This record gives sequence, structure tokens and C-alpha cells, in this order.
Amino acid sequence: MLEVINNIQATFGAAIVVPIMIFIVALIMKVKVNKAMMSAFYAGIGLTGFGWVIGSFLPTATSVISKLVDSTGINLPIFDNGWQAGSVAAFGSTVGLAFFVIALILQVVLFTFKITKIFAPANLWNNFGFMIWGSVAYVATGSWWLSIALMTFMLLYSLVISEMLADSWSAYYGVPNATINSLHNTEMFIPAIILDPIWNLLGVNKVKMTPEAFKKKLGVFGEPATLGALLGFIIGFLANIKELNQLSAWGSILNFSISLAAVMTIFPLITGVFAKAFVPLAEAMKIEESDELDETESRFSPKRWFIGVDDGVGFGEPATIIAGTILIPIMVIIAFILPGNRTMPVVDLIALPFMIQPFIALSRGNMLKAILNGMVWFSLGLYIASPIAEWYTQAVAQYGPALPTGVVLITSFNLIARPLNGLIFLAFVSQNPLFIGAVVIIYLASLVLLRTKRASIWKYLIAMADKNTGYVNESHDKIFLNSESEE
Repeated sequence: MLEVINNIQATFGAAIVVPIMIFIVALIMKVKVNKAMMSAFYAGIGLTGFGWVIGSFLPTATSVISKLVDSTGINLPIFDNGWQAGSVAAFGSTVGLAFFVIALILQVVLFTFKITKIFAPANLWNNFGFMIWGSVAYVATGSWWLSIALMTFMLLYSLVISEMLADSWSAYYGVPNATINSLHNTEMFIPAIILDPIWNLLGVNKVKMTPEAFKKKLGVFGEPATLGALLGFIIGFLANIKELNQLSAWGSILNFSISLAAVMTIFPLITGVFAKAFVPLAEAMKIEESDELDETESRFSPKRWFIGVDDGVGFGEPATIIAGTILIPIMVIIAFILPGNRTMPVVDLIALPFMIQPFIALSRGNMLKAILNGMVWFSLGLYIASPIAEWYTQAVAQYGPALPTGVVLITSFNLIARPLNGLIFLAFVSQNPLFIGAVVIIYLASLVLLRTKRASIWKYLIAMADKNTGYVNESHDKIFLNSESEE
């Protein structure tokens, strides 16, 4: 049964599975068949478009980033060989594959009984984020049940965090009643709210480093396509700085420059199509509620729920990809100068635009704040990845692809360099009842807070975001759907 479900997911992929789920959910919500069918089509078309753009961009970007790292001459003992090896290992281990089914059942049950308002099964693929941690825990402890318990609580934490983030992500990225819910990228919600008051004291919230501000101040040079081309040229130049006398180097520089510009131009168009899939669902939610509720009351209604989507949806949003790309050379430098760090981020550096979406959504596109948050949190992530690297290497070697030649220890900067997830993992593998009990108690307290104060949490986050523009209650133009998204 486990292999059958895995084969279905692997064979059809998100571009087929997600539209089918959206179609079924739409019919359950009494959306007309023709609208439900178009919602499914838009979801499939959008996801296919995302796949095409990201699939074309990543090989070029990965090559440039590898050159950038190599040009520094930095050689640390733990090598980041990308999240892909971790995903293969997650599906290759028995405990991981077992949890793939357990997670699906848990997500349906938790949503059905309204313990969570996130319909996570629509983002089924990203369950590998839980599965890799469980696979590593099994290597570390040999305990099947402890590994299952770890993955369960990681799932529970991700649902709480993603629901707290949901309103802000949906509003900023312009996808009605949808949110990211992958374990490895939602935890950035935590540093975003902890560090925000500190950045505000330093005046970072007054720095209008947003795509909209660039367009107003710089004109054509502030357009996303131009910014992408310029930023791509700079990164490409730095990566090829030792080979500038070769024609191939300039080909690499200019190809990366135009590729980044293309992503920033095309991605918003695809997101506009993808967002149309959720409009009928959003309308159906409003119909189910009392007609007396206005738009604001509907937004904060306790009945409002969200569909979990892949974080690839926000990858190419201008502020997200600009801030993420700027962080690439910054994290290389930090890895080199960070005292006691043993981890070298390489392959997963291109995943930074996936990783920083909570920073962007919660700061209303303030790229400077997102970059500062990333510098702090991802630096801590490098520290947490080091003690886990040996277990992770064993798990990938046992369940995943062959290790790169000459590499002794590996990690995934995207999956493993996560302070919150790493602490939960270490609490469980310690097998110390006090540490595990603390994880359980913190989750229960967070869940009670969410279920009783969700509207207040969202209103606080909106007020927090408003401060970043410098104009409280200023209307914020949406990147994708000005006419259909709400604020």
C-alpha cells in the first residue's frame, strides 16, 4: 500500500494531484461543476508553469552559484549537496514511507475535526520534509516509534505555524485562501516576529526597500525585469571573476542575467493564473458565512480555512527573488567567517527565495528586513546543521543516492539548517522525557493560543506589516492580483 501511494504521487505529480483535490473540495463546497473544473485547470496550468520556469532556471543558477562558492576557495568539512538527496532518502526509508501515509491520514483527520484550518493534503509532496527528519532520527536512535513521534510533532508544529502565517502570505502573494505549509520553510515565521521589534528600533522599517519603491524612484531601472538583469549580472560576474578573459565566462554571466530577469517577469503572470484556481473557493467560503459579515469580518472569521500550496508559488515574486538572490553571496561569506561553523552552503543556496517567503510576507516586501532576518536565522541554521550532519550523511548513504566523490559529510541547507526543527529533532533523539515533554507542552500552548486568539494574531501581524511601509493603513498594491486580492 505504501509503495502504491508513493507511485501514484510520483507518477502523476503535483500538477495532476492538486487539481483533482481542488476539484473535489470545490464540489464539496457546492461550487458549480463548470467553475470547479476551471479551478482545477487553472491550478494544473499554474503548477505546470511554475515547474517549467523553475526547472529551466535552477540548472543555470546552480551552475553559477557553484562557481561563486568555488571562486572563494572556502573548504569546510560539511558539504551542502541539496534537498533533492534528502527527498530521495525520505521516500527510500521504510519509516519515512510509512509516515507518508500516516501524515496524509493525520492531515485529513485534523482538518475534518477543525484542529487545523489548513488543508495540507493538497500539498502532499512536501510531506517529505517530515519524512527526512524521521529517517535521520531512525538512523540516530534505531527506534521506529520515536521517529514516528518526531515526525508527528513536526507536522503538528508546521500546521500551527502555517495557519498563523496564512493570512499574511495569502494577502501578500495574492493567492486567495492559500498558504505555504512545508515544514522547512514555514519556521521562518518565528524569527520574523521575534526580530521585527529590534529592526524597527533600528529604523529598518522606515527603509522603503521594496519593488514598488524601486519602480517609483528608479523608473525603468526599478522594474523587476531590469533589477533581475542587473542583479543576475553582478552575481554572474562575481562567480566568473577568475575567468573573465574567456568568452564562456561572459556567456555564463549574460545567460544568468537574462534568466533571472525572465523569472521575475514571467512568474507573476503564472501566479495570476494559479490564483484564479482559488477564487471560486474563496467566494464559496463567503457564501457559507452570514450575509451580514462585511469583508473585514469575513477575513477574520474563525470559519476561514486555507489550502496548502507549494512554496514554488512565491519563488519568482520580485521582492522574494531579489532578496533571496542577494542573500546568496552573503551566506557564503557568513559561512566562511562564522566562528566554529563547519557547514558550507552550496547547492541549496538557490532555494533561498523559497526559504524567505515568511520574511517577505510579514514585512510587506521589505527586502532589507528579509535579508537581515535571513542573515541571523540561517547563520544559526549553519550551527544546528553541524551536529546533525553525521546522522544525515548516514541516512542519505543508506536510503538515498550515492554520495558525491570525495565528500565525507553532507547536509541540506534547505532541509536541515533549521534552528527550530533541529531543536525538536535533538529533543527527541536525546530520548530525554523532559526535553520531549517540553516540545509537547509548547505545541499544546501554541495550539490553544491559535484556536482562541487567531484573529488577534492576524491583526497584530497586519499592524506589524503596516509599519514597514512607513504609512499605517496605506493600501498595498498587490503584485499579482490587484483586483481580486484583499487587504
